[in-house]
Amino acid sequence: MNKTQYVTVEGHQIAYQDSGEGTPLLLIHGIPTNKLLWRNITPKLSSKHRVIAPDLLNFGESDMPDNTDVSINAQCRIMCKFLDALGISKANIAAHDIGGGVAQLMAVNYPEKVNGLILIDSVCFDSWPIPEFEPLLEPGVEEKTSVKEFVDTLRDFMPKGVFDSNVMTEELMKMYLTPWSNEKGKAALFNNMRRLNKEYTEAITGDLKSLPHETLIIWGKEDQFQKPKYAPMLEEAIPNSSLIWLDKAAHWVVDEQPEKVAELISEFMSDKIF
Repeated sequence: MNKTQYVTVEGHQIAYQDSGEGTPLLLIHGIPTNKLLWRNITPKLSSKHRVIAPDLLNFGESDMPDNTDVSINAQCRIMCKFLDALGISKANIAAHDIGGGVAQLMAVNYPEKVNGLILIDSVCFDSWPIPEFEPLLEPGVEEKTSVKEFVDTLRDFMPKGVFDSNVMTEELMKMYLTPWSNEKGKAALFNNMRRLNKEYTEAITGDLKSLPHETLIIWGKEDQFQKPKYAPMLEEAIPNSSLIWLDKAAHWVVDEQPEKVAELISEFMSDKIF
C-alpha cells in the first residue's frame, strides 16, 4: 500500500495516495468511506496512469476541523485547489457516492480541469440524503450518542451497502469506521452528515445537459442507497454518456467487484491520455 502524503489546501491538511505516472486520474470517495475505497483498483490503473486518491476534508486522514463547510460545493473547490497544489491542471475523474456529486460540480464549474468523467453509484439530482442517515440528524441525537453507540450504528448500516454480505468483513468495516471511532471522528461525521443536502446537485441539473466531457456511469443493480432509477436519469441528462450496470452488486461496487470496475475504468481511460 502506498504511503500517505499530505498537502495543505485552504489551511487544512489533505491526505492522499499517489501512484504510477502518466495521465492523472483523480479518485474521489464518498461517505462514510475514505481513500482506501480504491485500494483494490489502484494497482491495475497505476500501471498506466498517475492515480491520485485523496481523503476529502473531514474524512480519513485529512484534517477534521470544527465548524468548517464540508458540503459537496466546498469539497469541489478544495479538490480543484488540491489538483493545483499538485501541479495538475487537468485530470480524468472517477468518483463514488457523494464524491460523484463533487465530480459533477467540478465538471460544471471548472470544465477545463476535467478530461473524462466516471460516476459510480453517484449522488445526483434529489437522490440524497438517504433515509438511513436521517434519524441521526434529529436534534439532540449527536449529544446523546456515545462514540460506541455511533460506531455500532454505522456497523449495522455498512452491510446494507453490499449485495453479498460476505464482502463487508470485519477488516473492511474497521478500515472505513476507524477514522470515526473517537470523539473527533464522531463530531466530523456528524458535521459531514449535516451537509448532506441535495441543493447543489439539484442546482446543476440544467447544466449537466451542456457538459462536454465523455462520461461513464457505473451502477450496482442492487444499490439500496443510491437507487438504480437515478442511473438512466443521469445518462439522459449528460449528453456524451454511457451507462453500465453491474449485476449482483449494490452500493459499494468498488469493494464488491474491484476487477470489473478497474477494467471498465481502464477501458474508458484508454483514449483519454494526454
